[in-house]
Amino acid sequence: MEQSKASPYRSYQGGYFKTLIDPEQSDNALALLELTLPKGAEPPPHIHTREDESFYVVAGKLSVQVADTTYILEPGDAIFAPRGVPHSFRILTETATILNLISPGMLWNYFIAFSAQIEGVPAMPAAPVKPPADAIRQMLDTISNEYKVRFV
Repeated sequence: MEQSKASPYRSYQGGYFKTLIDPEQSDNALALLELTLPKGAEPPPHIHTREDESFYVVAGKLSVQVADTTYILEPGDAIFAPRGVPHSFRILTETATILNLISPGMLWNYFIAFSAQIEGVPAMPAAPVKPPADAIRQMLDTISNEYKVRFV
C-alpha cells in the first residue's frame, strides 16, 4: 500500500482542491479529493453512469439531494450517492470544505484537466468563477462524452 503524498493545491470553480489519493495509488479503484468551494460553485444535478460518490463535510453546511430526498449536512456528516441515481449539492454557507470519494477513480482526471496548480496554500475562496463559454462547452463535452456523466 502506497501512502498518499500531499499534492499541490489546484484552483477549481473559484475555490481549490487537493488530491489526497489519486487513482494510480489505488489501481483506479478510487480517488479522494478535499475541495474548498464558495457558495454558487456547485455542479448542476447530474447522474454518474460509472462512479459512486461519497461526500464528507469538513467545514460549512450543504444541502445534498440524492434521488428525491434532500439532506442537510454539517461538519462530520457524510452521504453516499450511488451511480445511476441523480444527485446534487448546494453550499449553504459562504464556503464549504468537503472530502469527495469517487469510485472508481478515473473521474479525477476531469478535475485535473479543468484546474490549475496553485503555489502555496490558497486563500479562502471569495466567489465562484464562471469559466468562459468556450471552456464551459469543453467541460460539458468532456464530462458528458468521456466520463458519461449526464445532466438532469
